[in-house]
Amino acid sequence: MLRYQIRGENIEVTEAIRDHVEKKVSKLERYFIETPDANVHVNLKVNPDKKSKVEVTIPLPQLVLRAEEVNDDMYAAIDLIVDKLERQIRKHKTKVNRKFREKGDLQQLFANGVNGAAKETNEDEEELKIVRTKRFDLKPMDSEEAVLQMNMLGHNFFIYTDAETNGTNIVYRRKDGKYGLIETS
Repeated sequence: MLRYQIRGENIEVTEAIRDHVEKKVSKLERYFIETPDANVHVNLKVNPDKKSKVEVTIPLPQLVLRAEEVNDDMYAAIDLIVDKLERQIRKHKTKVNRKFREKGDLQQLFANGVNGAAKETNEDEEELKIVRTKRFDLKPMDSEEAVLQMNMLGHNFFIYTDAETNGTNIVYRRKDGKYGLIETS
């Protein structure tokens, strides 16, 4: 059963908005054999430029579904989010289906909770195809040097070995132009 936690920033979450979110997101339940016990985290935000930003996160046992959308109309943003989440589910189903087809164990596929109602498409398979492989040594450095390397290469992320912890870390450029750091454990 999906449980909803709907939070508003700079907006009051009305009953109409709550009903619309629950009605639209509950359509995703058809992709699962058993309805998962999951919390649906919905964050609604109205920016100063009057654009609505909707974020939805659904942590499930096998994957985390997450999407965000910015639109002038909050209801349209909610509809677009559901479309994005459906595409994520179909991609995951295609990936899992291919994995078990190669192993010849389709029974395990349905034990994972993905319903056969979603149809595979060649488009989904094409999007998951790896077309290039690179191999390189991770150099020990600090996060500032990694950001400089990333910018010098013109990439949006850079993987490196942290000189202090000897762990593999990733720096990346955020949509707001600032930088993020992912530390592995």
